[in-house]
Amino acid sequence: MNPSASIAWPPLPDYGCFLRWPEDGYAFIHPDDQTVVRRCLPSGRVLQRYRFDGTFYHYRYGRITFRLRPAMWLKIAHEGIDVGDRIETIGPALQRDHFVARVWGMHYVPRKGRILYRLRMGGGEQVPRLYSAYELRVITEKNRVRQD
Repeated sequence: MNPSASIAWPPLPDYGCFLRWPEDGYAFIHPDDQTVVRRCLPSGRVLQRYRFDGTFYHYRYGRITFRLRPAMWLKIAHEGIDVGDRIETIGPALQRDHFVARVWGMHYVPRKGRILYRLRMGGGEQVPRLYSAYELRVITEKNRVRQD
């Protein structure tokens, strides 16, 4: 019997981060992804783990993708917002500027116990403040054909 057949793999996609480097060195990184992973980990970046090919999990952070063998990470509840999403800020009237931007960073902050989002305006300028999910709304284009 195949021992991996009895392992219950988590449902994908799921989200989490590597706040510390795994103790077994670099052996858990796919050989073709060494450079990318060493720039991204360890950090509070919230990664999407979207596929398992039998040996490696496939991770995504915006346009950055890489593969890792199963390793201990901190699983984080997804809030419905991803890197690359177009959002609008929301909040109490007249207490904040309201604008539309793109999410270009998702960072888990352990001392706050939540994800904070980095935003970039249409012209590419970074918004200096970090936002929580309750301050943002994802803008989705819903093209629907009406029934006659």
